[in-house]
Amino acid sequence: MDKYSFLNAAHTSYFAELYDQYLENPDSVEPSWRAFFQGYDFGAENYGLNGEMIEGVSTQMPENVQKEFQVIRLIDGYRTRGHLFTRTNPVRTRRTYEPTLAIENFGLSESDLDTVFNAGEVLGIGAQSLRNIIFHLNKIYCSSIGVEYMYIRNPDVIKWWQNKLNVNDNHPSYPLIAKKYILSKLNQAVTFENFLQTKYVGQKRFSLEGGETLIPAISVALFNAVELHDVKECVLGMAHRGRLNTLVNIFRKPIKELFSEFEGKDFEDEDIDGDVKYHLGITLEKTYQSGKTIRMNLVPNPSHLETVASVAEGITRAKIDNDYNGDDSKILPIVVHGDAAIAGQGIVYEVAQMSQLKGYKTGGTIHIVVNNQIGFTTNYLDARSSTYCTDVAKVTLSPVLHINADDAEAVVHAVEMALEYRMRFKRDVYIDLLGYRKYGHNEGDEPRFTQPKLYKEIAKHPNPLEIYTDKLISENTVDKVYTDSIIEKFKGLLENEFAKSKQEHSSKVREFMEERWNGFQRKGLTEMLEGVDTSYKRDKLETIAKVVSTVPKGVKFLRKAERILDGRASMVFESDALDWGMAETLAYGSLLEEGYNVRMSGQDVERGTFSHRHAILRDEISEESINLLNTNPANKGEMYIYNSLLSEYAVLGFDYGYAMANPNTLTLWEAQFGDFSNGAQIIFDQYLSAAEDKWKSQNGIVVLLPHGYEGQGSEHSSARIERFLQLCGDDNMTVADCTTPANFFHLLRRQMKRSFRKPLIVFTPKSLLRHPQAVSSMNELVNGQFNEIIDDTIKSEKVKRLVFCTGKFYYDLLAAREKLNNEEVALVRVEQLFPLHNDKIQQVINRYPKVKDYVWAQEEPKNMGAWSFMSQRMDLVKLRAITRPYNSVPAPGSGTRDKRRQQRVIDEVFDLSNTIK
Repeated sequence: MDKYSFLNAAHTSYFAELYDQYLENPDSVEPSWRAFFQGYDFGAENYGLNGEMIEGVSTQMPENVQKEFQVIRLIDGYRTRGHLFTRTNPVRTRRTYEPTLAIENFGLSESDLDTVFNAGEVLGIGAQSLRNIIFHLNKIYCSSIGVEYMYIRNPDVIKWWQNKLNVNDNHPSYPLIAKKYILSKLNQAVTFENFLQTKYVGQKRFSLEGGETLIPAISVALFNAVELHDVKECVLGMAHRGRLNTLVNIFRKPIKELFSEFEGKDFEDEDIDGDVKYHLGITLEKTYQSGKTIRMNLVPNPSHLETVASVAEGITRAKIDNDYNGDDSKILPIVVHGDAAIAGQGIVYEVAQMSQLKGYKTGGTIHIVVNNQIGFTTNYLDARSSTYCTDVAKVTLSPVLHINADDAEAVVHAVEMALEYRMRFKRDVYIDLLGYRKYGHNEGDEPRFTQPKLYKEIAKHPNPLEIYTDKLISENTVDKVYTDSIIEKFKGLLENEFAKSKQEHSSKVREFMEERWNGFQRKGLTEMLEGVDTSYKRDKLETIAKVVSTVPKGVKFLRKAERILDGRASMVFESDALDWGMAETLAYGSLLEEGYNVRMSGQDVERGTFSHRHAILRDEISEESINLLNTNPANKGEMYIYNSLLSEYAVLGFDYGYAMANPNTLTLWEAQFGDFSNGAQIIFDQYLSAAEDKWKSQNGIVVLLPHGYEGQGSEHSSARIERFLQLCGDDNMTVADCTTPANFFHLLRRQMKRSFRKPLIVFTPKSLLRHPQAVSSMNELVNGQFNEIIDDTIKSEKVKRLVFCTGKFYYDLLAAREKLNNEEVALVRVEQLFPLHNDKIQQVINRYPKVKDYVWAQEEPKNMGAWSFMSQRMDLVKLRAITRPYNSVPAPGSGTRDKRRQQRVIDEVFDLSNTIK
């Protein structure tokens, strides 16, 4: 016994704490204790927990100490696996898991139930009988809230959760005023859905019925954020399930406007097509009784479910950077998910991986899952392989709270803990609100076709308001007169607004973040074609050039980096031949001096995929990252440039959101190769090309897509120009394919100098980055402006064929013409594909009076590239195409075959035997 006598003197809570520390990090424990715990674990794992068979350890350990350890392991079992045995499912029988939390699995028996154990102190209840310890453990970990947190690797976080959960046994004790508030919000949520079901039978609304406790949850989260944490703003992203309820009962959307939308009335603004009611966004400033205010933003969203999460995060980060001086405690992002979507959509993982990255973090997000336990018609067992729909949270070691959505107070309590966690640790937290969906995917569906048994249970299940009302009445908190009165009062309000809506003749789309866009007017095609002064003074450009070509004092760059800087200086001050990278750098530098911020992100953008940008250089000694543009003392703005995670979808969504919230920041996303943009196709289709027409949302994001046929195979040749041009409407965005550094310089500057914002798609070069002819003079930057069309310089009277082309292919044609010494084919560059500047094109056509053969020439196959667009949009002349043949892939894998096909197109361009008479 002497060997373990020290254990008798040790306080249980002390060695429990040590044991927890050992489980987290064995090396952090003093060696003798580590050896003891290793022996104990060995015995527990290999000989059972009664310890009779382990030689030299358990047989000599005092029985009371051994039992204390077994109780600690029981407590640890509840902390680790208690969430598997909760009462969190309101309409289904839980799946069973083995082993259970039965005391026999921890070396304890019924004879121990009345034994007092000091291990109770770990739960904050002092020395207690095992029976009482188990009672408290069940209340904390196996009631209406199941908590997953033991996988977190930060001992401080684990300790925080344990202390937090021990308070009131993880059961809230709310005062009367709080209970009445929860009841009032729950009443609004339930009564609102019932009213819509009565008035608009069978109409799609994607109701919240079965998850109505979301409304008091969000409402309390916002209240506490303002009153307890001094949060100034919230950005909420959510899909359509429960969105109408949120719009009305959280964001105070005028109810009569919503009812007008249900009536199907046309929009009052003829210039937009609008969107369905459960996609629209809203911005609201709310003032609480304390006088504190919060700005609340519900982000407009498409039907593509999780897409909005990335946009909401981008909006949040933009506001952190520009409104709150980097203080992420002043703004709270909340994302509401569906269970099938959060488990099934890959963008969820991408957004999760962004959460702690320097270019994308937002100080932690509260994720709330409205868990219907079913997809469209798909049972949850067919919808995921993971135990929970929220298991993506483990990627970032984020805690998860699983809650019975029928228990209103538990839901609110969990949200309060989640908010406190987010504000304290600046990390994501997930809430799994386990409820059901009363109707089908929409209210016209029949869910019994696919889930007959489940929907029999749901049909007879009371709603959360009925459950909470009965609870409050049974505990004498309120009476039935009170509950009936608040229901009738809210019904009366809805009836009144319903009557008002009948008098409305049209619907309206409220502009999201309208205050953000003061001074910016929505403009159409005419304004998009107007010239903009984008010139910049030579002395200022030379100053910027000196800044970006000078090693700062006390810094040592690699010799190769110093040669890059020398090259920059030479371009400006010696050869007067600026390449693409230098013109781009000067464009950013000039905008920074004028007070605009610049943000760029994407894969490897700091250096540039093709090693042309080198925006960030590193000190050879300290490895400090240095952006030379930010060292210019004349700057009024700042440049942020971030290498992104290997994602297109989420990162473009994030940067789109960033641009949405910051019209005075030039926000750019660059694809590693242009064809990778199709990984973000949903963002292009649902946001960039359509948001202004759907939601009145302007956006000035710039997308840089490297494009050009240089024998790199099918994947790295084409940025799929045809797809972007197909998305172009009357005036929704700009699509450009520049051939000179100067034109790119002016294009970037024009993007910010306009009084409106449109997305800009630029097909950028690869080989042209170092092409000896693809250079510009300083004078072209100083005095020029963006040229939508660049005419040829050969003598017009000799020209028999006028060839329109774009991008890098121009230089291939130019080289061939020079080799052939051909003066009969003119090459006209269409630098801006959309909108086409037909007036300027007509002026060019007029310069060639002898031309009867008008050609569109491209290096892409005939079913790709810009040909289909040009054949539809350019109706000034009869245009014919010279292209590669129709093909299913953009380019062959063989470089030799690619050159052969390219040459055939070039040869046909200069074969005048095919000239139309």
